[in-house]
Amino acid sequence: MPSLAETVKEPEQLTDFGPPEYWPFLPPIVQRNYGKWKYHEILKPGVMVHVSESGEKVYTVRCGGTRETSTTTTRLLADLADKYAGGYLRFTSRNSIEFLLDNEENIEPLIKDLTDEGFPVGGMAGSVGNMIHTQGWLHCHTSAGDANGVTKAVMDELHKYYVSDELPAKLRVAFACCINMCGSVGASDVALIALHRRPPKVQYDKIRSVCEIPGTVAACPVDAISPKPYNGKPSVAVNEERCVYCGNCYSVCPAMPIADPLNDGLSLWVGGKISNARVKPRLASLAVPWMPNEPPRWPTAVKAVMTVVEAWRKGAKRGERVIEWIDRIGWPNFFKVTGFEFTKYHIDDYRLGETTMNYSNYVRL
Repeated sequence: MPSLAETVKEPEQLTDFGPPEYWPFLPPIVQRNYGKWKYHEILKPGVMVHVSESGEKVYTVRCGGTRETSTTTTRLLADLADKYAGGYLRFTSRNSIEFLLDNEENIEPLIKDLTDEGFPVGGMAGSVGNMIHTQGWLHCHTSAGDANGVTKAVMDELHKYYVSDELPAKLRVAFACCINMCGSVGASDVALIALHRRPPKVQYDKIRSVCEIPGTVAACPVDAISPKPYNGKPSVAVNEERCVYCGNCYSVCPAMPIADPLNDGLSLWVGGKISNARVKPRLASLAVPWMPNEPPRWPTAVKAVMTVVEAWRKGAKRGERVIEWIDRIGWPNFFKVTGFEFTKYHIDDYRLGETTMNYSNYVRL
């Protein structure tokens, strides 16, 4: 019988659409032992070894990275991969960087070079993973908060938990700069979501020249925009009671800006989990409804994140993710130990909330 590695062949590339076949990009040691790994273990923060049935070992060194990076940094990482890992590295889904080594003697020199260049080594086992985030004010036109600035401020505080193994379990943190949530916030233990709190403002003098009225109406997911003439000329009207402040209309119509420096802010969510380990996957739940945008360091949001992390670190059992800890102590105790205020916004009164069995006059915590 041919081995699994022998059956994996690079298919003929018929078009240039889509990603290329992954096989040629695997290190030779991984190709040789594909499907034959016996076990793996973490040797120290940021260092892992996989042992094959053949006895060969491949070592992984993980360091923190950034979502946006420069060509200079990319070349530096490539040079380190050439020097220590035969030219092989990979980027994780949370923007960490992993070097795959077959020579154990290269581990410590690589770690020294990474730390000298400012890259923290860690992010494995009982540690915080690299914080995943969206584009924020740097690129996103509908963002209600700055992803890069908030992430930097939060990770500065969580750095000690990235380079160590002091947490009860893996901690995943995320940030989304609007409620469209392209930052995996629903599946993270602790998450910040930036949100708008006012409907878009229609710029009647511009809308006819820069927007297509039917497309603008169709862009609204909750039917809050309708065609309505203004001063006898085609325009739109916004039903503020139906608006959910998503910003989709602004995506197709620049004459409907939704950004509001006074009312835009951040919310805190906890308990997301995508893993099937121990308990089923869960979506994050609201913890703090609104906090102000406070650039450049966002002290209120950072304090809220650290409040959850420290309460979980001190109260959780080994191996308990944040939602498992909350389930064990109960939501009333969660609000008690964190000091967060329980408000009407925590009540599930969404019009389709009956699917959660929480749609009643009784708040079940």
